[in-house]
Amino acid sequence: MDRRTFASRISAGLGLGAAWAASLPAQAQAAAPVLRGTGDLGVVIERAIGQVQVVDTSARTILGTVKGLGDLSHASVVFSRDGRHAYVFGRDGGLSKVDLLTLRLDKRVMQAGNSIGGAVSQDGRFVAAQNYEPGGVRVFDAATLEMVADIPARYGDTGQTSKVVGLADAPGLGFVFALFEAGEIWVADLSANPRQPIVTRYQNVGKQPYDGLITPDGRYYLAGLFGEDGLAMLDLWQPEKGVRRVLGGYGRGKEPLPVYKMPHLRGWAQADGKLYLPAIGHHEVLVVDTRTWQQVGSIPVRGQPVFVMARPDGREIWVNFAHPDNSHVQVIDTLTQQVTHTLLPGQVVLHMEFTPRGEAVWISCRDDNKVVLYNTRTKQVLGELAANAPSGIFFTSRAARIGF
Repeated sequence: MDRRTFASRISAGLGLGAAWAASLPAQAQAAAPVLRGTGDLGVVIERAIGQVQVVDTSARTILGTVKGLGDLSHASVVFSRDGRHAYVFGRDGGLSKVDLLTLRLDKRVMQAGNSIGGAVSQDGRFVAAQNYEPGGVRVFDAATLEMVADIPARYGDTGQTSKVVGLADAPGLGFVFALFEAGEIWVADLSANPRQPIVTRYQNVGKQPYDGLITPDGRYYLAGLFGEDGLAMLDLWQPEKGVRRVLGGYGRGKEPLPVYKMPHLRGWAQADGKLYLPAIGHHEVLVVDTRTWQQVGSIPVRGQPVFVMARPDGREIWVNFAHPDNSHVQVIDTLTQQVTHTLLPGQVVLHMEFTPRGEAVWISCRDDNKVVLYNTRTKQVLGELAANAPSGIFFTSRAARIGF
């Protein structure tokens, strides 16, 4: 058979296939699966109605919604290694596994009374939830949501329980987290037996650790302190050296302002060998040299920072604020360490999320019921998506990053 004949038969076959597909009932055509990767997917939390929007970050569209996720007033999301599933942690203690490709709630478990986030293990086998009530960390099989381990956060002579904050995946170890009331940092090692984690406790790390971050290389875990100025730092490459205090007294000589919303260290920003952090009770972004862990600067900003986030290339830092400045976003140039732009996306900005390569940023405006998309180079608005009281925005690119 020559090439021309072969090509004509293939063409005829394709034509018959298309004609056959067109002859199917509309319902059958709609049921045909759409092949799609997960690399440009994400979710937007609609906090007021207990659902998430599944979005396509390249097409800048909403693909659909998944309902029935409970109280999402302080929801956060992590992703499976392949980016197909989102694990949604609700304030009511619910842990929901959402399939982003089928737009379906695969499973939901009520694992605690009050939960504020979680993490996925380095190998993707386990998902852990940090809990306010009853406190502690619970670890689940990522595929089935069967509980694998329960780690109560008991401390002191009487065995009282503590809220857990700052949970992060620790490479080769398991999970690391902080205990708010106890003033401790714990490392849970699941490598030998996931059902019986080996827990190492670091006590007296500082007053009221309120959140934590882990550096992109997985080496340093830092817990911000609410009860005093400073951070507690644990070198996970050399854990035997214990916890070290850094940035002690960064606000010395300044009267702290009332804190209307707790800053989030999970929105850490690291760029050009420096770490950018929100200063509690001050209208500043702190600049820290990650080689010496000394403060090397502070950048005045409009209000109290909540999220301080680096564009993926590290060229800029984007900052949003607590009340009464929570309709503003400011952009900091990391070369000059100056604010270059002040943007007004909408009323009550709660979260920002960069697309994987940073050409755009999505900003949730809760009271305007919209998500605003900006071109990060020109600072021009690319578009808006309607959302019901949107809060957190999370993209699947997080699946490949430590601490996200």
